[in-house]
Amino acid sequence: MRALLLDLDDTLLDYSSGVDACWEAACASAAAGVAQAALVAALADARRSFWRDPEHNRRERVHMLRAWTQIATQALERCGGDARLGVAIAEAFAARRQSVMTLFPDALQFLTALRARGVPLGLVTNGDAREQRAKIERHDLARFFGVIVIEGEFGAGKPDAVVYRAALEALGVGAGPDVWMAGDHLEFDVAGPQRLGLCAAWLDRSGLGVPADSPVRPDRVVRGLGELLSALAATV
Repeated sequence: MRALLLDLDDTLLDYSSGVDACWEAACASAAAGVAQAALVAALADARRSFWRDPEHNRRERVHMLRAWTQIATQALERCGGDARLGVAIAEAFAARRQSVMTLFPDALQFLTALRARGVPLGLVTNGDAREQRAKIERHDLARFFGVIVIEGEFGAGKPDAVVYRAALEALGVGAGPDVWMAGDHLEFDVAGPQRLGLCAAWLDRSGLGVPADSPVRPDRVVRGLGELLSALAATV
């Protein structure tokens, strides 16, 4: 293995856990005068509809505070609350999310082991530049990577081929079957890299397996980074 590209959210960092609890706490602190059950239910509906369209998702995920404000505002309007509270709810949610997100227990051991073996590592993540940089700095991740490509900074995101190519160029390696990408998203971290001729490992922490109707077939499916490390050991 000449190099490994890694995803951030829900790969190294436990991004999805506690989302509902953070929204509920944000509502309680920033919109105490609004009926909480109705507001939380409206938020769930607003979140689903807001992120449903892939193109809309691509545009909005690089401006997360704006996106969360729009979601909260829509929810307030649906349940008869004061829409002006949307900003306060979004800011409260953002602060709580940052405070509760942690690295997966296997992340640091995985990164340390690969760095000790001299494997060139690249971090390739979609999303808001400010949010992603804050996560990287808070968890001291930059020291492990020869390159960090963030959608909001770079101007393009996975699965655009230019993103993977830019990361590999910065690492000084070309695409090939001895270059790997690992992450939790079947399109962004598996199908996109495979189209460039990379090997792709899919991180299936839930153990549910690749959906039967998915056209994407990872080169490797693992339940955690420790399992991935063992799988990669034979290729290093």
